[in-house]
Amino acid sequence: MIPDERTSDLSNDEISRYSRHLLLPEVGIDGQKRLKAAKVLIVGTGGLGAPLALYLAAAGVGTLGLVDFDRVEASNLQRQIIHSTRDIDRPKVYSAKDRIRGLNPGVEVVLYDTLLASENALGIMRGYDVVADGTDNYQTRYLVNDACVLLGIPNVYGSIYQFEGQASVFYAGKGPCYRCLYPAPPPPGLVPSCAEGGVVGVLPGIVGTIQACEVIKLIVGGGDSLIGRLLLFDAWRMKFRELKVERDENCPICGADPSIRELIDYERFCGITIDQDEEPVETITAVGLKERIDRGDPLQIIDIREPHERAIAKFPGSKAIPLGQMARRIDEFDQSVDAVFLCKIGRRSIFAIRALRDAGYAGRLLNLEDGVNAWARDVDRSLPQY
Repeated sequence: MIPDERTSDLSNDEISRYSRHLLLPEVGIDGQKRLKAAKVLIVGTGGLGAPLALYLAAAGVGTLGLVDFDRVEASNLQRQIIHSTRDIDRPKVYSAKDRIRGLNPGVEVVLYDTLLASENALGIMRGYDVVADGTDNYQTRYLVNDACVLLGIPNVYGSIYQFEGQASVFYAGKGPCYRCLYPAPPPPGLVPSCAEGGVVGVLPGIVGTIQACEVIKLIVGGGDSLIGRLLLFDAWRMKFRELKVERDENCPICGADPSIRELIDYERFCGITIDQDEEPVETITAVGLKERIDRGDPLQIIDIREPHERAIAKFPGSKAIPLGQMARRIDEFDQSVDAVFLCKIGRRSIFAIRALRDAGYAGRLLNLEDGVNAWARDVDRSLPQY
């Protein structure tokens, strides 16, 4: 809740704009004043950040901070409703600011057109009352969590994948933190991103709106928040479930004897940083692969995508072996011929190569850099990028 000394009176125009809030006894004049005085940082202006920013701006949150280093792409527009077609190639934070100011010019918008990292997170987040996490990767989720614990700020969490979403409020001192629920990240590559696995467009709108509601309740006070509860939503079956989340007394950052007292290297923690002792994966560019094909070089081109994904953009001359079948189909490879592996953006194919190596494959393995999208961009523009 925002202290009364930070609040100020509402103008007649503000009373008119927020009249539907003022009619709610749970909000009223005092609650709207607290919303006006509040400072909320939204990490990410994508699928979750879009409804978060729009609804918090509409609700009259006085200051919104937006953190994002990305630019608007056409593929974002299926779900990231704060951006429009004319914003393609613009930095997302500037596009989002324009939309927010058009919706509510009384909101102050502070932009951080940068990658949130261990080096800048505490400086950016300090001074905000609530942080809303709209990120799509584990390293940033752990970073946001740890910074919130160190600063004593509530972390309103949401995540989405395909048709499923989660939401909770992590607030050390009042309940568990993200590490209490997920002590360690999954192995790299086990959980595909939305860019690789897809997401139904309305899902982030639903989950992001739930996050916005939790932010509002934290600011005005009252209500039954999601602290200590994990809300699970399945859009395909249209079902909600709820899990109780307990604070872990042995949690390394919010437990009784924390071992984490400062921000760490989250890419290394999540296994994103390449182990120096691990053999690097050899890559080939789309143009380089085209040159080898045109020369008639013997090649095995292996498409690890699933059937529904290959239907979007077929790769000529490739053999389909999904990632999950790789190790058990090792006998189908000719170890005397270079094998080139491809997926959508060149990430999952790295794990296919490592799986073959672990199975004892001795032939040369190459990864198509940036995947099928690079082929569509640099070689065959008749194919879609998706």
